[in-house]
Amino acid sequence: MPEQQTRANCWHACQVDEALRELEASPAGLTPDQVKDRLASYGPNRLDEASPASVLQRLLRHLNNVLLYVLIAAALVTGLMGHWVDTFVILVVVVLNVAIGFVQEGKAEKALQAIRHLLAPHAVVLRDGHQQDIDAAELVPGDVVLLASGDSLPADVRLLQARNLCIDESALTGESVPVDKQVEAVADDAPIGDRLCMGYAGTLVTQGQARAVVVATGAATEIGRIGRMLESVEQGTTPLLRKMEAFGRILTMVILATSAVLFLFGTLVRGMGAGEMFIAAVGLAVAAIPEGLPAIMTITLAIGVQRMATRNAVIRRLPAVETLGSVTVICSDKTGTLTRNEMTVQEVICAGQSLEVEGAGYAPHGALRVDTVPIEPAALLARSPAVNELMHVAALCNDASLHEKDQVWTLAGDPTEGALLTLAMKAGLSPTNLHVDHPRLDVIPFESEHRFMATLHATDSGSEVLIKGAPERILAMCAKQMMADGEERLLEPDLWHAKVEVQAQAGRRVLALARRQLPAGKDMLEHADVANGLTLLGLVAIIDPPREEAIRAVAECRAAGIRVVMITGDHGVTASAIARQLGMGDDIKAITGPELERMDETAMRQAVAEARVFARASPEHKLRLVRALQANGEVVAMTGDGVNDAPALKQADVGVAMGMKGTEAAKQAGAIVLADDNFASIAHAVEEGRTVYDNLRKTVTFLLPINGGESLSLLLAVLLGIALPITPVQVLWVNMVSSVALAMVLAFEPTEADVMQRSPRRPGEPMLSRFVIWRIFFVSALFLAGIFGMFEWMRGQGATVEAARTVAVNTLVCMEVFYLFSVRYLKAPSFTVEGVKGTPRVLVAVFGVFALQLLFTYAPFMQSLFASEALSLSTGMWVVVAGVAVLVILEVEKAVLRQLGLGPS
Repeated sequence: MPEQQTRANCWHACQVDEALRELEASPAGLTPDQVKDRLASYGPNRLDEASPASVLQRLLRHLNNVLLYVLIAAALVTGLMGHWVDTFVILVVVVLNVAIGFVQEGKAEKALQAIRHLLAPHAVVLRDGHQQDIDAAELVPGDVVLLASGDSLPADVRLLQARNLCIDESALTGESVPVDKQVEAVADDAPIGDRLCMGYAGTLVTQGQARAVVVATGAATEIGRIGRMLESVEQGTTPLLRKMEAFGRILTMVILATSAVLFLFGTLVRGMGAGEMFIAAVGLAVAAIPEGLPAIMTITLAIGVQRMATRNAVIRRLPAVETLGSVTVICSDKTGTLTRNEMTVQEVICAGQSLEVEGAGYAPHGALRVDTVPIEPAALLARSPAVNELMHVAALCNDASLHEKDQVWTLAGDPTEGALLTLAMKAGLSPTNLHVDHPRLDVIPFESEHRFMATLHATDSGSEVLIKGAPERILAMCAKQMMADGEERLLEPDLWHAKVEVQAQAGRRVLALARRQLPAGKDMLEHADVANGLTLLGLVAIIDPPREEAIRAVAECRAAGIRVVMITGDHGVTASAIARQLGMGDDIKAITGPELERMDETAMRQAVAEARVFARASPEHKLRLVRALQANGEVVAMTGDGVNDAPALKQADVGVAMGMKGTEAAKQAGAIVLADDNFASIAHAVEEGRTVYDNLRKTVTFLLPINGGESLSLLLAVLLGIALPITPVQVLWVNMVSSVALAMVLAFEPTEADVMQRSPRRPGEPMLSRFVIWRIFFVSALFLAGIFGMFEWMRGQGATVEAARTVAVNTLVCMEVFYLFSVRYLKAPSFTVEGVKGTPRVLVAVFGVFALQLLFTYAPFMQSLFASEALSLSTGMWVVVAGVAVLVILEVEKAVLRQLGLGPS
């Protein structure tokens, strides 16, 4: 038997007889022996599970951070020094960082588990000519399955027979409406959305019945192929993690180099003992390490998570919060993301008249307008009899129903019929009452062979047949057309074909509606009754419209320097039309899947740099497009809701899945899930992401100068051969208590006014920009002057070393407090009402630190622990003066930088 599991892309080009011959199968199904052999050869019809990472592997992954290595080294060194309290505190910080990352980080393997659930649990199969209901896992290639409305396809199948079959493939292809299926073979190079003779595992039969032969099971199905792509996609790092890793390396090298220089200077120049200088060098390293920074970074990201949750963006992976702020391109799926995924009639075309239809979705709200003038439903019959007749056909020749619950309208039935039903209700008609007044006598259901639906209804003068269907089919059956005023004239086919073409170019799906009077007593409908002699009432133009909020969000993204790219499985004309309505540009031409197939990587990179719409894209295309954008140096956010989006969601820097209509596979692959399926929420999330980065940068700019001032004070003391102005344990008190308490409020800083008017940060922009480096050195020098100056001033006044160190610590903390008010605005002046009063959290933190320093200075148990002494009120006043001096000097520096056009971007 041939290896049919490896030739999945060819079955759509095979005729029915050829497919059965290749599979060594028959229309009556397989024999029990054949089933047994094939089950042994191909295995059960389920997806293989990827081996999940062990707990140890995941823990080690979270420990793989240079800054954490520095902290662990600091803990080991402080332990060797006998400072067990210091060691314990540092290790708590390390454990906290690893634990939070371990809990927040989503497991990518869950995406594969979610896809497995898409395979139907049961299947109706023919074996030896007998119908059986079996577990879908027992299906093998060559099995003949029976499909009916409501069934989830259990495997990939080639259709043998089909009657009125429609399959919803949106989760796999992005197609916005169910696909009418046929038995005839299609071209060998047809993309997956155009393989009309195929059905795929995990898709849903919405209408009709079929008999089909299984051509692929388990991992060989299209769903399984996507699962393998997910396994092969490496989880990329984020801009923040890359920056913090680079920052950690630089910081580590600076600390180690400085400590080594100090050790060499002391031993070689000063002639001090190696042991003594080693302890001094270790003390310097402890002072230089910003122990609170990893914890503050985690807290800042967690606060960003909470903020985004209030704006309908649920974060599954913590660093994704900040990554959103770096995004330069948003690749969005069309159906259900940029559009409503609810078909809507936008225009009604009659002979001599055209009506615009307002509103979107299935809610029956929206006016009918002629030349921008609204028509009241009550005046429709008098104003436009043809439109009135068309509305009756839309409501009666229809099997769908609409239901309202909590002011939300939901559809039961075909989306296109739902659009027609909504149109009729906008015209003031009640479908329920119409069906009572005009009972249906018979129906010719829609089938792909004849491409129309007809219903027979009783009327006062006899009976009437109402028809809707494909325009070219209906026009061939019509002899007359109804003018807007109700007069019937001979049909003008060329005119109508031109109108259909105009709507098709606008990306709209077009249906024609017609009617015919039949003699009294007619209660059976035959094809001959509608083959000719119909009167055309008009056309309706239908589209899945863009969300209003998505139009605004696209404009916001463009203002923020973010390019929006549409990648969809839908048709190119439709995608281009939606892109124009979204404001993505005027001269938009979609690049299609077959065109992408012919591109090499260089051509692909050039295409993604220019194009804004990619249509008929397969999962592989989406994955290649994201990778090409990343190769061009873009930071990519990818949105989507279908199984077909999952590999690209995982590959993107930020995968954004839809929470309401999204498949579980998409949610597990994404780093962010939108609770309201609203593209506009992405713009809000980008805003929050940029705020998080701003606050992280403020935190770094706040903490590092403090550590710099401490380190320089210790370094200068060793070089001068005098007593240390602050002891290592006092340094740890400041770093882990005062500094963290004050820095934490920076995580809550509100969004700055111009955050969405800036261009995206360059992906390679370092956390330590030239401005931040300048600020670190400048403020470190101020802190050095304050700490060392106050320590030496107290010693000159005859104070003990302990009292002088207490003043130095309090001066350091006081300078931190005033520096906090300055760093809240890196560029703008802080001497404003807002700047001085701060946020409530700032004031709480300041008073909290003030209380802690009172304990540090005056509480006996703290004096014993930290070797501090009580200070007089006058000494305390000088400490405050030193803090105020720092703020004044920094405000002067800001003013000079603003005058010179320098400072943070």
